[in-house]
Amino acid sequence: MFLNCHTWFSLRYGTFSVEDLCVLAKKNGMEAIAVTDINNTSACMNFVKEASAFGLKPLIGIDFRDGVSQQYVGIARNNIGFRQLNEHLSTHLHQHRVFEDNAPELSDCFIIYPFDKVVKTNKKDFRENEFIGVSVETLRQLKFSTYLRFTHKLILLQTVSFRNKRDFNAHRLLRAIDNNTLLSKLPREEEGSINQQMISLEEIQREFEDYPFILKNTRNLVESCDIKFGFGKDRINRNLKVYGRSKEEDENLLKKLCKENLSKRYPETSQIVCERVEKELTAIIKLGFVSYFLINYDIIQYARSKNYPYIGRGSGANSIVAYIIGITNVDPIELDLYFERFLNESRKSPPDFDIDFSWKDRQDVTDYIFRRHKNTALMGTYVTFKRRAVVREIGKVFGLPKENIDKLSAGFFDFDQLDQLEKLVIRYSGLIAGFPNYLSVHSGGILILNDSVYNYSGTFMPPKGFATVQIDMNISEEVGIHKFDILAQRGLSKITDAIEIIKQNQPEAHIEDIDNIAVFKNDPEINNLLRTGDCMGVFYIESPAMRGLFQKLQTQSYLELVAASSIIRPGVSNGGMKEEYIQRHRNPQRRQQAHPVLYEILAETYGVMVYQEDVLKVAHYFAGLSFEEADVLRRGMSGKKTSKGQIDKIEQKFRDNCRTRGYDLTLVNEVWDQIASFAGYAFPKGHSASYAVESYQSLYLKRYFPLEFMVAALNNGGGFYDVETYIQEIRKCGGIVHAPCINNSDHPNVIRGCDIFLGFAYIKELELKVIQRILENRQFFGSFRSLDDFIDRVEISIDQLSLLLKINAFRFTGLDKHHLLWKAHFKLNHNKTNSIQPLLFRTPHKDFDLPEFSFDFLVEAYDQMELLGFPLCSHFDLLKNNLKSAVKAKDLKNYIGKEISIYGNLITAKRTPTVNNKYMYFGTFFDQHNDIFDTVSFPGVAEKFPLRSKGIFLCYGKVVEEFGYIAVSIQWITRQETAGDPRRTERSRVLK
Repeated sequence: MFLNCHTWFSLRYGTFSVEDLCVLAKKNGMEAIAVTDINNTSACMNFVKEASAFGLKPLIGIDFRDGVSQQYVGIARNNIGFRQLNEHLSTHLHQHRVFEDNAPELSDCFIIYPFDKVVKTNKKDFRENEFIGVSVETLRQLKFSTYLRFTHKLILLQTVSFRNKRDFNAHRLLRAIDNNTLLSKLPREEEGSINQQMISLEEIQREFEDYPFILKNTRNLVESCDIKFGFGKDRINRNLKVYGRSKEEDENLLKKLCKENLSKRYPETSQIVCERVEKELTAIIKLGFVSYFLINYDIIQYARSKNYPYIGRGSGANSIVAYIIGITNVDPIELDLYFERFLNESRKSPPDFDIDFSWKDRQDVTDYIFRRHKNTALMGTYVTFKRRAVVREIGKVFGLPKENIDKLSAGFFDFDQLDQLEKLVIRYSGLIAGFPNYLSVHSGGILILNDSVYNYSGTFMPPKGFATVQIDMNISEEVGIHKFDILAQRGLSKITDAIEIIKQNQPEAHIEDIDNIAVFKNDPEINNLLRTGDCMGVFYIESPAMRGLFQKLQTQSYLELVAASSIIRPGVSNGGMKEEYIQRHRNPQRRQQAHPVLYEILAETYGVMVYQEDVLKVAHYFAGLSFEEADVLRRGMSGKKTSKGQIDKIEQKFRDNCRTRGYDLTLVNEVWDQIASFAGYAFPKGHSASYAVESYQSLYLKRYFPLEFMVAALNNGGGFYDVETYIQEIRKCGGIVHAPCINNSDHPNVIRGCDIFLGFAYIKELELKVIQRILENRQFFGSFRSLDDFIDRVEISIDQLSLLLKINAFRFTGLDKHHLLWKAHFKLNHNKTNSIQPLLFRTPHKDFDLPEFSFDFLVEAYDQMELLGFPLCSHFDLLKNNLKSAVKAKDLKNYIGKEISIYGNLITAKRTPTVNNKYMYFGTFFDQHNDIFDTVSFPGVAEKFPLRSKGIFLCYGKVVEEFGYIAVSIQWITRQETAGDPRRTERSRVLK
């Protein structure tokens, strides 16, 4: 009966979820309602799915508005009508057009114009499917209106946006946030009416008792609507079903590709390989996923034609078909990867390929997909109001000062000590925390459908220019839409860029074929980097946690790297299995403590579950479940969708089989609990193996071309650490790092021999157009000969030129930068640029007699910190006081069990909660010799000496060792004072 209900997907307007709306409708005796969010269809399919559980007939549509001005409401008569509404909405959203006063002809929709809009526009002509919506409030106006004669066009249009006054308060906060205004200054017209609430059926009948035809018209409209989608077990595969011209042609093509490429992957093809290929092809064809393989293959072929590097990973690496045709580069036979983990007859959803491209290439790959396939869109996602963000937004709405907002957002406060307004901010923040804030784009999901995307959702157009659906992956998968994951990462571009840099910097150097992974796996020099944890800059394995794990495991092989990538995950780590794996790895005698059956099943990992596939192995070999049943178990415990009651049935079969096999109940419970705590967080082995291949490629470059590799890493955004840390690593590898130079630098960093010149892009506030002018002029006319020559050739303001001079970019002149700054101010007028016209005759520059300027390296360091964000000298050189005697990082191994002092420049600190809801810190530092050491601060120490900001610290503690990994257990830590900027000291002295 209510044809205009808003959920919280009426973004920054609505105040409750689809489920809350259904509860409200049942409470008020409704049998049918319509979800019509404002310019949004995010809630529609979820509402259709949920409504049946509440005994409601679902109607779906859109409330078309310009801002908050309601133009008309569209209700889908059927699925065709829903597509028409989505197409109409999307056209306007893509082009940022307003909605006209009159709706276009949408034959399978009902269009309802609000009564006050009809009166305002004096609309008299209505199509057969167009109506006038009357609410309880506007009913009083209708009594005296000529529109009362339009008896067959009048229907009930009572808007529902709130349940109560609390919702209305939340709504007003959302509207103030959306308008970026104080709550007290929110225009009344930007708010909905507090009367936009659902009233009971009896109250509606009482209000409209003199106008029964209005309710009759409304019932007729409701009865004329019928929307159907299949969800869950009733869904059908809505992805593109045929890649070529027919299913038969697709099947033959996939078989042909396997036959043609088999010998490339397996020169000596074994019976095991042939049987596996046949088994997979049979399953892929039977389950109807041939097109899925061919679409991914086509994407890869396009990338290869453009020489784009890629990584095929995820559970797709378990497929030998994917390996043979080149979607992945992980051999599932070599690694004993189960196909059932990837695809089996109990699984209705398509297989899962994640394909990583360089962040530089993904845009073009995405563009290709959109050009190649008709019914394509990016997957949407919802960004919700998080606690800290809500506090900030509500604080601004209430007009709190910034320092108060910062305090509340950080969470460091005692509620009882807050003032009244601050308490209101905290209280009201709870009203909207968790609400959808805005629509965004899924990190990599692309939809390639068998029919129009508008059958399921409207689309919006994000800045990158690809249509994006207004629904997320959860409801998409429920209805049978499964995304292709086309992802971006920077590790791949580090590799390709490093190779190009090597060719330029060392043209005579021999570079191994980067795809010849077998050479890298067997190189002891590369494996030694793993063993010692010397992996800074290497994608995926450079964090302090990984570095420590490598040292504990003494990792020195491909398979050990694959295992390490998985055991660091929470599922293995939190269950205590990481420590057990390390001990069994380091001490073969301890492996005897494993249960014989589990040790036999998981011999490679010493009886410890490490990979998701281990769940399949244990469930199959230990408990006798089929591989299909085992994969359902794994998916269910990973939080993936399974049929209702399916997990309970499989658990019962698991226990029954174990009882039949005579296992002790304690052992059965222990294994089941391990599976339960493990499955949701573990990596698939193929995923770890895929990343391990990329890691080995990076390790090769880091070992044999460290400077070029680190420059490539910096040019691709670094990684886990900040820029300064990577610069320290470059110095450690023998590089000499220079500030930006007007004749040597580029936009990114460049290397010449062992000299690395930082890029102009690092200079804060230096404009891109200025950088482009410098580089273009230098390319065409050669190096700059002097400051005067530069001023004559490049259009630049005194402010921009000052930035270059302060960073000492003209040091090639041999003149002090302060001298040059004075000259520049004399030669260029403030806030003016020189003429862009080329000079036919150059006027000789006047020179000026200037006093001698004194040089202070502290001034240089502070200018670098201001413009680059870091100094190019060591932070230890900036300390105010001399260092006392202390241990060096490289000598810590000689002090195990002893208390020592050591100085360190903090690189990073990880704050980790304990089981007692306290916190501890894991710190990573450089000492004055650029060697790294780690610290741990247990809760008592962490509370007294928190590591919240960077700097140089004197650390005092006990040297501890675990499996060869050394750290300092902190007892106390103090920040060392840095010498101040001498210019500020001088100014203070003068002012006094």
